Amino acid sequence: MTKKTNANISEILSDIAVSGLQEKKGNEIVRLDLRPIKGAITDFFVICHADSNAQIHALAKSVEDEIFKSTKINPWKKEGFEQGEWIILDYLDIVVHIFRTDKREYYGIEDLWGDAKTQTYQSA
Repeated sequence: MTKKTNANISEILSDIAVSGLQEKKGNEIVRLDLRPIKGAITDFFVICHADSNAQIHALAKSVEDEIFKSTKINPWKKEGFEQGEWIILDYLDIVVHIFRTDKREYYGIEDLWGDAKTQTYQSA
């Protein structure tokens, strides 16, 4: 595959992830485009938060279901389901971060990657 094809796949995956988050009313959904940043570990971060552990789990399940339904791809790695305060779904080309509200503020990922192009989305 060419680099352009990989970039298209990561953009499509990030769009699907955003849709999954919108479906379950994720708060303040943001997509960070990390492709222009030298040394970035992935192409996109997709980030949102919720006020309850139940909603955080529902958001993660929605993203997994939507991506699998569209692409038959499962996350390469996933973490945080036990505590439910910060769930990470790693698809290699994109990484989805679903925070409990206070954890998102505490970790400030958007600030850490402040050079990234940021796009915000409303929930459906």
